[in-house]
Amino acid sequence: MLNRRGRFRRRTRRGADDIEPGTAYVGLPDEPVEFAHPGGGGDRCTSVRMRPDLWLSVFGDRRPARETFHVDAAVALAHRRLTGPDVAFGVAESLVRLLGQRVGALVHRPLPGEPDRRVVARARAAVLADAPEAVGLVPLAAALEVSPYRLSRAFSQEVGVSLTRFRNRVRVNRVVDRLEAGEEDLAGLAVELGFADQAHMTRTVRQHVGYTPTSLRRLLARR
Repeated sequence: MLNRRGRFRRRTRRGADDIEPGTAYVGLPDEPVEFAHPGGGGDRCTSVRMRPDLWLSVFGDRRPARETFHVDAAVALAHRRLTGPDVAFGVAESLVRLLGQRVGALVHRPLPGEPDRRVVARARAAVLADAPEAVGLVPLAAALEVSPYRLSRAFSQEVGVSLTRFRNRVRVNRVVDRLEAGEEDLAGLAVELGFADQAHMTRTVRQHVGYTPTSLRRLLARR
């Protein structure tokens, strides 16, 4: 839970914490908790919930040594991006890695060891084949029987780029192929290739190749 405004008190079986703005806390899945608002309310928070099985796959059965942490700029940015167009992959990967780093430090659980090359190879194959499980980070990790955090970290270590960037590069290649073949319906192409909309596809293509799809189409037509 990330507190954005106001102040409230949180109480569990282990005690109470005052949650100030700019502070986040970690609670175990399905743990009873009570809230009080000494200042009369007015707080505004964002809650990120993990399924119990997902929590166990990342952190095991360890309890946090402490339950509150400061919301730094990286966490705040991930929070702002939660309503972005690429929630299933880009935002999910960013959020899972931040949770793994911040919460992992709280529970004193060692980070994963050497990358599992076979898992990374299977993840790459799934993305390249546009497999159904590659629609999002969490379903892809579940299909590979690893935690999303371990998959994200192992992929970056093994391949040298994030899983999100690799997936976007694959999609950009498909956009370029279709434009070269004469595709004119950019809105339909965006939907077909899994982008949120044409604007999302345009931003992604420009980030990777420096041109918009419209400019690329003109450029490729001159060859």
